[in-house]
Amino acid sequence: MINRQPAAPGRNLEWPLMSNNITRGDQDALIAFLQQDDPILTQSSNVVAFEKEWSEWLGVKHSVFVNSGSSANLITMAALAHAFGPGEVIVPTLTWVSDIASVIQCGFEPVFVDINPRTLGMDTAQVLAKVTPRTKAVFLTHVLGYNALDQELIAGLASRGVPLIEDVCESHGATFQGQKLGVFGLMSNFSFYYAHHMSTIEGGMVCTDDSGMYQTLRMLRSHGMVREATDPDVKDGYLATHPDLNPDFIFAFPAYNVRSTEINAVMGRTQLKRLDESNRTRVENLESFLNNLDPEKYRTDFATDGSCNYAFTLVLKHPDPVLCEKVMSTMRDLGVEFRRGMSGGGNQLRQPYLKKIAGELEYMEYPQVDHVHFYGFYIGNYPSLDKAKILDLCSALNAL
Repeated sequence: MINRQPAAPGRNLEWPLMSNNITRGDQDALIAFLQQDDPILTQSSNVVAFEKEWSEWLGVKHSVFVNSGSSANLITMAALAHAFGPGEVIVPTLTWVSDIASVIQCGFEPVFVDINPRTLGMDTAQVLAKVTPRTKAVFLTHVLGYNALDQELIAGLASRGVPLIEDVCESHGATFQGQKLGVFGLMSNFSFYYAHHMSTIEGGMVCTDDSGMYQTLRMLRSHGMVREATDPDVKDGYLATHPDLNPDFIFAFPAYNVRSTEINAVMGRTQLKRLDESNRTRVENLESFLNNLDPEKYRTDFATDGSCNYAFTLVLKHPDPVLCEKVMSTMRDLGVEFRRGMSGGGNQLRQPYLKKIAGELEYMEYPQVDHVHFYGFYIGNYPSLDKAKILDLCSALNAL
């Protein structure tokens, strides 16, 4: 049922994009760690423990903790490049910049597709239509908590022998067919930035069931050093072929230093314990938001099965500049923080860095993402959000 009563005039809802993502309990755990005698602060046992606990929570064999979700994107694409060589990677037009940037930085050619407006993810038909012999992977983003997978895409990529890479940075705990997102592809990426489902202040994770990729990812994380590998066969192979080198300083790849710290890992371990409970509240909040919006003015038919959203998606049903201005003005007046354009600021092909690569007018070929670019917003969704505020905001928006 839609609540059509406007919010109380002049009421400030005091609604930021994120609130209480780092609790007193998280801080106490970190203080207790720092109060130990001579604690190790750089990557050590807590990083290892966090990787193990995250793998068990997600349902994968291997996880590699890094200093950001963007770094997770980067070493994922670097590992792909080392394994398969140059070629094309199919990417979304609606995603965070580092997904596409990492593709370019690792020497791949990005190939773009429009979005499915019900999931904000990649349009499956367009993805499969753009697969060529040069396609090395499909780098799919699960946008703002929605599942972007379907069986047609999974089967189509499998039949073509094209690896799937999942960006789950915005969708921790969302599922497809009862399994958590992040287990369906060759590799998957997560971000633990402050505004996301859980936080390590800054941090990210790469996950995989492929043992070879896992060894490569570990080395790429830390300067390409062979000593970071955990497989004795990998180490012995390099030692045998490079007897002139100090075993502690064999660099297999021209790589990076994207390691995280014990401080970030301690934070992640405490936050992971309450992630499932927090996510259940987020699911309830989104349902309330979409159920109380006017479906004649706003899109309410998102594919929410299995979704887990840290943000509410507010998209005008039809292009309407006047209503759009009223929506933004109303949210500002009510103290509701928002971002226009959805994930990453909207249509990435309108951004300067891509116009230099794809062309000045390429963005015009993707009308669905362009609608979201101008008429889509996201609003914070977190466990401590007062449910009465959700109804107040919907009422105010419906009254426009």
